[in-house]
Amino acid sequence: MAPKQQRPKQQRIDATRSVDPRNVNGRNADADKTVRTKTSGRGKSGNPAARRYDAVKKATLADWIDGSRVRTLPLSISPVIVGTGAAIVASEPGVYHPVRALLCLIVSVALQIGVNFANDYSDGIRGTDDNRVGPQRLVGSGKASAKAVLTVALVFFGIAAVAGLVLTVVSGLWWLLIVGAAALVAAWFYTGGKRPYGYNALGEVFVFVFFGLVATLGTTFVQVYQLNQEAWFGAIAVGFMATAALVVNNLRDIEQDRMSGKRTLSVLIGATATRVLYIVLMLVPFVIAGVLALFYPAAWFAMFVLLAALPACIITATARTPRELILVLKLTGVAQLFYAIALFVAFWLYSGGQ
Repeated sequence: MAPKQQRPKQQRIDATRSVDPRNVNGRNADADKTVRTKTSGRGKSGNPAARRYDAVKKATLADWIDGSRVRTLPLSISPVIVGTGAAIVASEPGVYHPVRALLCLIVSVALQIGVNFANDYSDGIRGTDDNRVGPQRLVGSGKASAKAVLTVALVFFGIAAVAGLVLTVVSGLWWLLIVGAAALVAAWFYTGGKRPYGYNALGEVFVFVFFGLVATLGTTFVQVYQLNQEAWFGAIAVGFMATAALVVNNLRDIEQDRMSGKRTLSVLIGATATRVLYIVLMLVPFVIAGVLALFYPAAWFAMFVLLAALPACIITATARTPRELILVLKLTGVAQLFYAIALFVAFWLYSGGQ
């Protein structure tokens, strides 16, 4: 009879023996903590505690400058240039209002940078930037904490508010406080809050209204207390170009936005219609420049901006990859800025150039 085979004795766990808390069930607890930290708590609102980052890389100065999205600043600079040119037409020869123009520029640029950082923050905590095609953002890439980016956004909103308050006092137009408050609210809820309108195909409306009509007409009115046809034509033109910048930006991100549930206008109407819309928005301003040139001959110089606008339209119509549209966004900003300068020079020369 074969001897009975002995079963190996199970090892007894000594309750007094210390167990490495970093290695439980064959897994590294620290690693688990990192995974939980990055994947949990994707908030739906502008709450800095909605998404936690325990291991955030320190952003450099260059990262923060990139985060401000310098290439989008023509959206805020151009309307002030055109609005000031229209104000010169309405003023007496040689009469300028440089302080008010400068305050308008500070308000517009600070608001633009604040919007850019606010978008970085809001999209980052939602996870919208996880599959981003364009340049990386601070929160989405983990280069800066959501709280830090939110703080910077609020600082620039504060700068815009202070400059706007000074402009209100200088001009004596107290209803500007209502306009400024509306601009700040619109800037935040573009991608912030529980129901951001930028996620519901209304971003283009915001850009046209505030970076076209309000910025241009407001710049003219605070200087001369009236609105002339030059201001209206210029506001529509730069507003169209500013809207075109957002349109091509959303065209670039159309697939990623669709995956993340971001219902931009491009997602709703499709890529083909978006390409057509961009081309229309970019070319209509040159029709306006042609009309203005009948009264301000130097406005014909705006046609040289077609050297940037036409390639942007061609690339948009033929682009096969999202990365090709990054160049279009840069060309759009350049075109808008030089278009605004051309109109300003035309208005200034007509007024005597003194």
